[in-house]
Amino acid sequence: MRDYHPPKDLLSGRTILVTGAGDGIGRTAAIAFAAHGATVVLLGRTIAKLEAVYDTIEAAGGVQPAIYPMNLEGATPHDYGELAETLDKEFGSLEGLLHNAAQLRLLSRIDDYDPETWYQVMQVNLNAPFLLTQACLPLLRKAKDASVVFTGDQVGRQAKAYWGAYGVAKFGLEGLMQLLAEETRDSSNIRVNSFAPGPTRTKLRLLAFPGEDTETLKTADSLVPDYLWLMGPDSIGTSGQALEYR
Repeated sequence: MRDYHPPKDLLSGRTILVTGAGDGIGRTAAIAFAAHGATVVLLGRTIAKLEAVYDTIEAAGGVQPAIYPMNLEGATPHDYGELAETLDKEFGSLEGLLHNAAQLRLLSRIDDYDPETWYQVMQVNLNAPFLLTQACLPLLRKAKDASVVFTGDQVGRQAKAYWGAYGVAKFGLEGLMQLLAEETRDSSNIRVNSFAPGPTRTKLRLLAFPGEDTETLKTADSLVPDYLWLMGPDSIGTSGQALEYR
């Protein structure tokens, strides 16, 4: 996707929900979607961060976004139902869903992994994407075409010691992606894929590798072409794929 140069109106008329939109990759993707014509719903747990992204989008002349504060760690099925109802009332359909929110907490061998931490990490990284996707499926089916993108990780495709619940949850996301792609392939205009960004200058990466020289890592801006292609109509016909940054 390094040579992908989409038109400015690539996402015009589309509503896209981005989780973890307050910073990192989610923030960058949300701003890029808005710059290409989408109405972006910014979902995250820190209102101040979401407001900062909102202001950045407006200052750049993007389509006015929406803010939806939600703490995925404590959200219930009822909360996701309320979110879907709000989106239906305000927008009528949903053309894109980017699952970007993630939680690492710690690296630990299985022998020592605290069960409570395991539950919390699985809740944010796997249960929340399932519940949110399930709640939004009726809205996604209303769209002319819709894209669901799960942000994956190589440790969720090839196991690596000490990544614990984060790694297992990312494996689960790949399974969820494949399953949902199969279930929607012949019954809707929804496409479902995962995308592994690779080493990127984010807070989660810094937590996992505190001694790493961040200047050697690519920035989230490098991923914009990939996410635009996945969310836009040029990726119609691509579904069930575990893609990665190259």
